[in-house]
Amino acid sequence: MQEKDKQKILIADDERFNLNILVDILKPDYKVIVAKDGKQALKRAESNPPDLILLDIMMPEMDGYEVCKNLKENEQTKDIPVIFITAMKEAGDEARGFDLGAVDYITKPFQAAIVMARVKAQLKMKWQADMLRQMASIDGLTEIPNRQKFEEVFDREWNRAVRNKVPLSVLLMDIDFFKQYNDAYGHGRGDKCLKEVAQALAGTIRRPGDFVARYGGEEFIAVLPETDIPGAMTIAETMRSNVELLKILHAQSVPLDFVTISIGVSSVFPSGGFSDAALVSVVAAADEMLYKAKAAGRNQVQCR
Repeated sequence: MQEKDKQKILIADDERFNLNILVDILKPDYKVIVAKDGKQALKRAESNPPDLILLDIMMPEMDGYEVCKNLKENEQTKDIPVIFITAMKEAGDEARGFDLGAVDYITKPFQAAIVMARVKAQLKMKWQADMLRQMASIDGLTEIPNRQKFEEVFDREWNRAVRNKVPLSVLLMDIDFFKQYNDAYGHGRGDKCLKEVAQALAGTIRRPGDFVARYGGEEFIAVLPETDIPGAMTIAETMRSNVELLKILHAQSVPLDFVTISIGVSSVFPSGGFSDAALVSVVAAADEMLYKAKAAGRNQVQCR
């Protein structure tokens, strides 16, 4: 297995001796990241989320219990399984760890076979849980994320934009005269058209944080973090052009004899925590601009 395909494990322990032993056990099969204290563990877990965290309980300044509590309260890290590393064997200590969200314990001194068995078991369960979450967040027809996933991403990016004091843009896109396309060519061709358009939109995305989803019917939506109106308009125009370049025949379309899309753009500087009202407001602004693009002749981008 190539290094990039290996599952990632973060080990946090202030004792170099313990770190070295665990790294030697795990490195042949996993990509191992190390942290020398609790604060460093939190920073590395958020910036480069691992698949599993091995967390020593007894660390200076911030012990393992506090680190685990912080991990479980953070939206980005709350689903990462945590195995505590400990020399303690009291039932009360284990119960406290499980109450905080830990999934297992590994006791010192380490036994390689036990470490590997517990790590493998938790990574298998993590992989299964990730697959279930992914299936729930992907649109079955177009194979891109669905509306539910969009709302989850928007929530996360809104809060990030508040913290970093940066703009956030949303694009709402609609296939022009799609009902007429279905009527003329049939729903089978209509489904194929939806999938091709979806893949063209998703293929336009280049930056890691940018996100495209199917919003419903023939509508698609994009979230563009740290993007102002000029930047959002550039990406939107590229998306519009890429769909036009598909040259999907549509004799019932007015702008061209091919499938085209209209796009509405809205951009905000988020303030305050995320709320449903914030989501509704930003999407409504993009929808207003989408309506304007359609009223102006379609196959174009409009912004406010």
